[in-house]
Amino acid sequence: MKHYLFLIFSLLMSCSQLIDEPKNLIPKDKMSEIVAEFAMNDQLPTYVPGSNLENATRTTLKQRNIKSADFIESYKYYAATGDLEKILNNAQEIIVEKDPTAKDYIDKKLKENKNTPPLVK
Repeated sequence: MKHYLFLIFSLLMSCSQLIDEPKNLIPKDKMSEIVAEFAMNDQLPTYVPGSNLENATRTTLKQRNIKSADFIESYKYYAATGDLEKILNNAQEIIVEKDPTAKDYIDKKLKENKNTPPLVK
């Protein structure tokens, strides 16, 4: 019985990651830029009624020569490895750099959602 437990424990320890790294993994800094642009695109209907967010998303990915499947796989990978929070914080910083007034809006939304950590800076 002890041998079986040792074998199972050894197998579990040999699996260091929950998910394999995707073949076309998007670098963290590029993921942050894309997420920031997606967030800014999300505001389009406020300023341009009738805007198509799906087209804006496709355009963002196409401009960077990224396939949607690669973005999805990279997002899943970063979520599983725990790097997604850093990417999202970096995306917030990119947005604030482009529009400093966005910081107040982001802080307000973060306070409304108690489960979201504050902007790190």
